[in-house]
Amino acid sequence: MAIFVNKDTRVVVQGITGKEGQFHTRQCVAYGTQVVAGVTPGKAGQDMDGIPVFNTVLDAVQKTGADCSLIFVPPAFAADAIMESADAGIRLIVAITEGIPVLDMMKVKNTIEGRPVRLIGPNCPGIITPGEAKIGIMPAPIHKPGGPIGVVSRSGTLTYEVVHQLTNQGIGQTTCIGIGGDPVNGTNFVDCLAAFEKDPATRGVVMVGEIGGSAEETAAEFIKTQMTKPVIGFIAGLTAPPGRRMGHAGAIISGGSGTAQAKIAVMKAAGIHVCENLGTFGELCKKVFS
Repeated sequence: MAIFVNKDTRVVVQGITGKEGQFHTRQCVAYGTQVVAGVTPGKAGQDMDGIPVFNTVLDAVQKTGADCSLIFVPPAFAADAIMESADAGIRLIVAITEGIPVLDMMKVKNTIEGRPVRLIGPNCPGIITPGEAKIGIMPAPIHKPGGPIGVVSRSGTLTYEVVHQLTNQGIGQTTCIGIGGDPVNGTNFVDCLAAFEKDPATRGVVMVGEIGGSAEETAAEFIKTQMTKPVIGFIAGLTAPPGRRMGHAGAIISGGSGTAQAKIAVMKAAGIHVCENLGTFGELCKKVFS
C-alpha cells in the first residue's frame, strides 16, 4: 500500500507548456504516472506529447477525471493556481513552485481550510510511491518499490540522500514526501506521520527536519504519544549561525528557539532514533528497521 498517491492517481499538470512543466511531465509519464491533462490558459486544444491541454482545471477535471494537480506555475500566479485546483474539486495538490509570497500562501491556507483537499508544498520536490506514481521532480532511479519504510522531509535534496542510502541498504519505500521548507505550507509532518501509522505496509518512518520553526518538536510529541512504529530522524543545520536564513525561508533560528541541538534533544526524548551523521544514515536504518 501507500499514502496519498498510487497507480490510480490521475494527474493534471498546471503550467504543462512551460519549460519546467514539459520536462518534468515527461519524467513523470516515463515513470508510469497517469498524467491525463495539462492546463495553460489560452492554449486549450493543444497537446503535449498526446496529453490534452485545457484552459482551466475545471475543464480538465470534467473531461478527464483528474483528481490530483501538479503545479509548475510561476510564483506570482501559483497561489491562484492552487486555489483554482481546490475550486475544481481536486483532492491532492502538489505545488512545486518556489518563491510564492508568504501573504499569498496565507490566503491559500484560509481558502482551502476545511475543504476535502490536501496541499503538498509549495517549494517542495513532491511525492512518489515507488513503482506506482511519481508526482514531482525527484530522481526516480534512487527509489526502491515495495516498502516497508515511509519517508517525510522538509528538504528536497536531503530527501534524495536518505532515500538513496535506504535503497543502497536494500530497504524499499512505501511513499516518500517532500513537504517543503517554507514557513506557510500545506501538509505537515504530523499529517504524514499519522497516515504512515495507519498504513499497514509501512513498518517504520524516516523524518528529515531542519532548523527553524517548531514542526519537528510538534512531530516529536505526536510520535511519543500516537505512534507505534519506529522513527529515525535527522536535523539539518547543526552548524547554522543564529539569525541567518539558511536555504529555506522557514530555516531561520530565532534566539534560542529552532536550533538543531534543541530539536535533536526533543526528538531523542520522544524515543526517536536520531542520526547526527548523515553519512551513516543508511547503516542506522538497516540496524533499526531490520
